[in-house]
Amino acid sequence: MRHFLDLSDAGGDAIAAMINDAQDRKAARLGWAKGRPDADAPLAGHVLGMIFEKSSTRTRVSFDIAMRQLGGSALILDSGTSQLGRGESIADTARVLSRMVDAIMIRTDDHDKALEMARHATVPVINGLTDRSHPCQIVADLLTVVEHGKALPGLEMAWLGDGNNVLHSILEAAGLMKFNVRVGIPQGYEPETEFVERARSGGATVTLTQDAKEAVVGADIVVTDTWISMGQEHVHNKLAAMAPFQVSQSLMGAAKPDAKFLHCLPAHVGEEVSEEVFEGEQSVVFDEAENRIHAQKSVLLWCFDRI
Repeated sequence: MRHFLDLSDAGGDAIAAMINDAQDRKAARLGWAKGRPDADAPLAGHVLGMIFEKSSTRTRVSFDIAMRQLGGSALILDSGTSQLGRGESIADTARVLSRMVDAIMIRTDDHDKALEMARHATVPVINGLTDRSHPCQIVADLLTVVEHGKALPGLEMAWLGDGNNVLHSILEAAGLMKFNVRVGIPQGYEPETEFVERARSGGATVTLTQDAKEAVVGADIVVTDTWISMGQEHVHNKLAAMAPFQVSQSLMGAAKPDAKFLHCLPAHVGEEVSEEVFEGEQSVVFDEAENRIHAQKSVLLWCFDRI
């Protein structure tokens, strides 16, 4: 069973294959209507069940459109309109859905819920986001990086801000795809040590610094994310700690001249990134958002052993 709960479930070779497949499929349908199936419709007749315990725009739409383009279909469950909201267990939900759909995507707060779903499901389970990691986002990010002419091995990526789930998956990708990460982050908000060590053991150089400029100097890619995740408390203290790590135009000036700016969205312009950078020529955030569709397609195909 091919579950995709973290990038390491697939490994570096498979991620590279996903990126290549995504590029090919994206190019092959240039100018087509968004809902038109790919010529080969490889998942015709397949249904993806999508569980949302956290709100979503890009994940919801991209997985839905991904399934349509692959020839399949998708349905949505959330805690407000399903028995999950009335206390049905993850285990029972997994076993029921496994008899009704061909794959499950779960977007939730607790990574243990995704693990529990995978333990009891007899169909592939995909992590659409948890508090621990966000692997589907990073496949889209890597696709965007490659699409803009940058090779992954030896790439210098700078991260500014919180040590959150997105950074965890970036660090995991760094070890698998052999690029380096410099993390500009305030004290007390560092990523989990496990992810730093995993990246380093894979051959990546990971640097943690409390100096934003030091993180960005000479970077090929500059990445940030919203500072306040859904449901977090102590907002004012965190905003104050994060303020020196805003991606401003002057900070981008310390990166390479052809550096690109990424943000998984939604963005709080004026907080983690200035409007000048977000709307500027180096920003590829909307290419990145669109690429969620193409990345999701390749993840799905990998789960079904088509890649």
